[in-house]
Amino acid sequence: MTEDAITQHIIDMLAGGHFQIADDNTFFFHDGDDKFPFATIVTKDNEFDNASKLDRAGVFRLNVGMGKERFRALFGEEPTAVDHSALDTLMPHPVYGKMYWVSVINPSAKTFETVKPLIAEALSLARSRKTGQAG
Repeated sequence: MTEDAITQHIIDMLAGGHFQIADDNTFFFHDGDDKFPFATIVTKDNEFDNASKLDRAGVFRLNVGMGKERFRALFGEEPTAVDHSALDTLMPHPVYGKMYWVSVINPSAKTFETVKPLIAEALSLARSRKTGQAG
């Protein structure tokens, strides 16, 4: 999957949401929210987040915010250590995993099919938080 294909998929599902590009990274927001993205595509490392080794040519990371229950269903109560630079592997986000974010570097089409429902769930969760329906 390409960054553009993933971006287009998320844009197509937003229906009222929007995205912003900053420093070659893409942030996806629901409805009128401009503060808390529910998903991001990151293309480069920074001093606080460099475990993914995004400085490799053509490498990007898709990040998706989850609810606690879904995150724990995927990774358990205490996620085990992972190689945060591994390609095409769904894993806890190297920095924001503690806040129930997942990530995948350069997902294949097959992996992206498993991530699509997580993106839809993240969007739904973000919208329910806005309306006060999330717990």
